[in-house]
Amino acid sequence: MSTGDDQAETEPPREEETADQPYSLDRRAIAAILYAVDVEDRDQLIALMEPLHAADIADLLEQINAYDRARLIRLYGREFDGDILSELDEGVREEVISLLHPQVLAEAVRDLDSDDVVDLVEDLEEPQKAEILGALEASDRLAVQQALTYPENSAGRLMQREVVFAPEHWNVGQAIDYLRSSEELPEQFYHIVLVDPRMRPVANVTLGKLMGSRRDVKLGEIAEEVFQVIPVEQDEADVAYAFNQYHLISAPVVDGDGRLVGVITIDDAMIVLDEENEEDILRLAGVGEESSLSDRVIDTTRRRIPWLIVNLGTAALAALVIAQFEETIAVLVALAVLMPIVASMGGNAGTQSLTVAVRAIATRDLTSSNAWRVIRREMLVGLLNGLTLAIPLGVLTGLIFSAPLLGVVIGTALIINLFVAALSGVVVPILLDKFGVDPALASGVFVTTVTDVVGFFAFLGLATVVLL
Repeated sequence: MSTGDDQAETEPPREEETADQPYSLDRRAIAAILYAVDVEDRDQLIALMEPLHAADIADLLEQINAYDRARLIRLYGREFDGDILSELDEGVREEVISLLHPQVLAEAVRDLDSDDVVDLVEDLEEPQKAEILGALEASDRLAVQQALTYPENSAGRLMQREVVFAPEHWNVGQAIDYLRSSEELPEQFYHIVLVDPRMRPVANVTLGKLMGSRRDVKLGEIAEEVFQVIPVEQDEADVAYAFNQYHLISAPVVDGDGRLVGVITIDDAMIVLDEENEEDILRLAGVGEESSLSDRVIDTTRRRIPWLIVNLGTAALAALVIAQFEETIAVLVALAVLMPIVASMGGNAGTQSLTVAVRAIATRDLTSSNAWRVIRREMLVGLLNGLTLAIPLGVLTGLIFSAPLLGVVIGTALIINLFVAALSGVVVPILLDKFGVDPALASGVFVTTVTDVVGFFAFLGLATVVLL
């Protein structure tokens, strides 16, 4: 809520700031929008929201609290655009849909492409799903329902049904005349898909090549050299990989008989690629693949607690190793001060190797053909890092505690742990991937356990042998 003292600060951006380009969604812009909501000035709210991109409005709705969100949506009314729903985080999206007037919701979803509607409804509860499907025209509703029959996270869910295609025997003039006379072209498309008499895609023709060629040129003569067909049940992660690997702009999707059923465009493929990267980061941190700042406290807690419990178990295992050397620690108290250094350095080194390996597996740069070469490289890196750090650490330890042998012990333990950390950081995700376990999800726990246990055991074991 805005106060009277904020009023000067919540005025909308000056005309010269918005005349030529949209103003950014900064603190001042958000304050101005909330002030318009506070005073229920709908005209002012629309004027402030109009320059914003749908993604910025989605960010705004995610950043403000539920009370302000509900008031803003009600005041904004019929101006609400379907693209905003596509940009919203899942949790907030369900709430926003429940707040929209049925007629506003209907108008919003009618303007969306079929792939955006599928993405919108696939995770909704049945009442909300039925409400959105009921707002669509019969043909659009059928297309969405058919897409929902395909496996989750498949090309069938990702594709859009709106495809521009032409017979492979047409020439440029026929294609251009067809495009000009057609009343139902997609809002955005990059290729004309050439099909044979059985509706099987055989090539792509870019719009640039089409418009730059003579009318009598056959479409097959200006088709792109790189042409990829996507099976309708192919995993969307593999689709994103193909787009990234072969620099695709769009690709036709085919059913089990090879017939054209849809098309996937680069914007949707890159969203998947971005989501895959985000999921890997979240899984590595053990916070769940769908974590968001807008999640409820109870949902966030439920996702994080299992991995904290697992970490508690691994910490107990490390503590059990330390307990085996209780007498050694009691005699040499300095060991208690120094042993976290060895474990911590090993954990950091393991995380470095692990992050590189998990990413390489996800991008398919690390395969069975080059795995041993990568393992050897990481082993050498771990050994060199251990030697580089062990010498100054050993010297400083010997000088500070007036115990040269203690310096030798901690330096040797550090070399061992960094070597093992680098090795496990690569080997663990490779083995997990081989056994069908997501390396991003489980590798961190295993690598941390290895570096803690090896670090404590190497340091305290060497101390017991050398110093006692």
